[in-house]
Amino acid sequence: MTAAHGKKYKNKLESLKGQAVFPLDDALAKVRELGVAKFDETIEATFVLGIDPKKGEQMVRGAVAMPAGLGKKVTVAVITNGDNLKIAEKSGADFVGTDDLVEKINGGFTDFDVLLATPDMMPKVAKLGKVLGRKGLMPTPKAGTVVQDVAKAISEQKAGKVEYKTDKAGVIHTVIGKKSFAADKLKANYDALYEAILKAKPSTVKGVYVKGIYLAPTMGPGVKVLASVA
Repeated sequence: MTAAHGKKYKNKLESLKGQAVFPLDDALAKVRELGVAKFDETIEATFVLGIDPKKGEQMVRGAVAMPAGLGKKVTVAVITNGDNLKIAEKSGADFVGTDDLVEKINGGFTDFDVLLATPDMMPKVAKLGKVLGRKGLMPTPKAGTVVQDVAKAISEQKAGKVEYKTDKAGVIHTVIGKKSFAADKLKANYDALYEAILKAKPSTVKGVYVKGIYLAPTMGPGVKVLASVA
């Protein structure tokens, strides 16, 4: 049973006065005012796509670097070997290893936000599916986590890179920053994500591709972005 919303949430909802649809700039400014928690809430973006989620070729998935970052520390683990071990360490990876890290993860270690792996290590990483799969941490080329350039990949992840993919309903849920971000920083991140999703449009999709976009803080009501179809 879903818990009823509290007084603060209801007051924020009332402040919208039925005007829950806003032009992008107004939506980005308004959503920063709608949080009800004492902590710095995450601003979430939801994209409703006109795809058929039952068709594998229409699944939309990718990763994009957020120009303004995500406002949080990102813990990065890297499975690689050879010279890349030292490169990963110098580039700021939090955990670096070869067979030792594979075995540690196989034993249940997942205290990281992102796992990167070089292609030569993927046969060994593949056996970690049961541990990584349920947490969404398995490295994949589409997510930009199977990498050749280890230093660049670590830098992007540390700066703020998000993975996006459609769920069973054909909807993408991801984040674009924090409530404390200035509107221009949220817009830079939003624009980067929006452009990435447009470029990822499957060739077999017909009709309206982006049917609706919504923005909301973690604990507050959301707003719909006006004229968001594409």
